[in-house]
Amino acid sequence: MSIHRRNNIRVTGRTSGRTVVLVHGFGCDQNMWRLVEPALAEDYRVVLFDYVGAGGSDLSAWQEERYSVLDGYARDLVEVCEELDLRDAVVVGHSVSAMTGVLARAMAPDRIGSLVMVCPSPCYIDEDDYRGGFTAEDIDELLESLESNYLGWSAAMAPVIMGNPDRPELGQELTNSFCATDPRIARVFARTTFLSDSREDLGDVTVPTLILDCEQDVIAPPEVGAYVHAAIPGSELVTLPATGHCPQLSAPDATAAAIRSFVSALGR
Repeated sequence: MSIHRRNNIRVTGRTSGRTVVLVHGFGCDQNMWRLVEPALAEDYRVVLFDYVGAGGSDLSAWQEERYSVLDGYARDLVEVCEELDLRDAVVVGHSVSAMTGVLARAMAPDRIGSLVMVCPSPCYIDEDDYRGGFTAEDIDELLESLESNYLGWSAAMAPVIMGNPDRPELGQELTNSFCATDPRIARVFARTTFLSDSREDLGDVTVPTLILDCEQDVIAPPEVGAYVHAAIPGSELVTLPATGHCPQLSAPDATAAAIRSFVSALGR
């Protein structure tokens, strides 16, 4: 099967120069980047795609065994890079896909030359001195609710994840995105996401890395951004003037500006 078709790959922007790959998170698809992509496309080649099981991907290619671990999503990213023969690409990963980018970089170091981590979380569960934002009991309850009534969970949780209660249209958009995902696939991705622990992988990141977090984020609180920054040698941390877990929607101009500044500093 063509990877282009399987992952619904779309390429915009310049035909030469540095390539920026935008990678969506749980319950989303490439449409989540639509407010950021035009600004990046002015100066760079921009690649967007959907994980298998999301958006316009080929759902027949989804396999529970593969996508029950983060490596499965990282393989999607690597295979997209291979399909387009990318070299030294900048991978911009949102939420759990920040960690997917870390794993993919280790799999294909020649393909991925730098990372932008948007609201990353290497582990969602509090442990000893580490604050991930949730207790183990919180995650158990979240997954139980999601698995018993995915549509109800989506309607209740999406506005909380998005934040910005004064802009209900943003919460509704995330709700619609969640609800468009096949519940069976969403349950697997959710369990993979919220039970993952990629903290040990952070110390292996040796490429230029930008971490973007928000002033308030119930999914990845500021302590998580600080932890990731401390764990990746030489990384840069920028706190966006935004709230919620999806600044590419709630604060697209600031998000795009931070990414452009970072990529520009890398040179050609």
